[in-house]
Amino acid sequence: MPLITNDAIAFGLLMLTLAGIFATAQSSHPFWKKFYTFVPSLLLCYFIPSIYATLGWIDPAESQLYYVASRYLLPASLVLLTLSIDLKAVLNLGWKAIAMFVTGTLGIILGGPIAMMLVSVIDPGILQASSPDNEIWKGLATVAGSWIGGGANQTAMLEVYQPSSSLFSAMVTVDIIMANLWLAFLLYGAGISEKIDQWLGSDTSAITSLRKQVQDYQEKIKRIPSLFDLMKILAVAFGITALGHVIGDNLAPWITENAPRLREFSLDSAFFWIVVTATTGGLLVSFTKLRNLEGAGASKLGSLFLYILVMTIGLKMDLTAFVEEPSYFLIGIIWILVHVSLLLIVAKFIKAPLFFVAVGSQANVGGAASAPIVASAFHPALAPVGVLLAVLGYALGTYGAYATAEIMRLIY
Repeated sequence: MPLITNDAIAFGLLMLTLAGIFATAQSSHPFWKKFYTFVPSLLLCYFIPSIYATLGWIDPAESQLYYVASRYLLPASLVLLTLSIDLKAVLNLGWKAIAMFVTGTLGIILGGPIAMMLVSVIDPGILQASSPDNEIWKGLATVAGSWIGGGANQTAMLEVYQPSSSLFSAMVTVDIIMANLWLAFLLYGAGISEKIDQWLGSDTSAITSLRKQVQDYQEKIKRIPSLFDLMKILAVAFGITALGHVIGDNLAPWITENAPRLREFSLDSAFFWIVVTATTGGLLVSFTKLRNLEGAGASKLGSLFLYILVMTIGLKMDLTAFVEEPSYFLIGIIWILVHVSLLLIVAKFIKAPLFFVAVGSQANVGGAASAPIVASAFHPALAPVGVLLAVLGYALGTYGAYATAEIMRLIY
């Protein structure tokens, strides 16, 4: 029997843990500053809940926290993270910024299948699954969701393709380790950006205008949220979530009964339609005045939902699975190398500044949690640019990961 059987107590423990991670990560104490130099806070959000499960404090099989977070908070977070997207502002960043972001996305879509094929030559055993839910492409689909969009899209792929818990645990570890290793390289690159820009032959004058544009945008929408603002934010988020459930609950059974062939593409999954509706709904709302809710903290609330989701996923993580399957780590290395190589080739060809390369990449691989970190490494005022592109990643993440998964399914 687990120590904690009441989900209210378990949820309280997770929230206290999350608050503790954020408090120490922002602490000015020398110990914590040095600690978080080497240990990413996101890793702790996964790792500490896994300790609770390993110690027998919480039984993820009995707890309903993950179900609630994935069915209610996940689609709501997708709405709020895409609600703030400003396609006009993204286009005003210049075509090179968009080109590098799209290149990064393409690198992930192609990198997964390439990595799987190459490693299968070295270790053919990875293609031999003991059961359908252990087929490696299903686990890699969740990595694609994370690296094109973020944690929300990763969970979407988890629910759509249903890889086994052990396979998913290994993939979560590969995801975190490789993403944070690449983040470290990007932060180092920001410190020598002038040398890299000279090698790329890029014109960095656009970065100066970007700084002013971002600062003006921040001041324009910033305000103290009122109670009515918070009500509207939650109404939009959970209203579209409810619509997603209506569509999913009706369309998925209809496809199962009338178009069974579409099951090959997981279109009979109600959860798939919930996520697609949430993403599409958030994009549509971004063209209305409701986009101004971002000034009242819409994306911050969406990020909070996402971090709660990450904590519940952490309850399902098994770090030993990664040690037992080193081939997965090799897939991650090759995957990232394909992504990086394609970015550098295109950047050299179009003479894109390193800033666009770094933020375009991290908006895919790291998402909204770390893209602003990379952007601010170039200049603090540019942090929202990382968020803006990361939000675009959230919008494309579900679709891109789905395409990656289906390519890998064909190869498998």
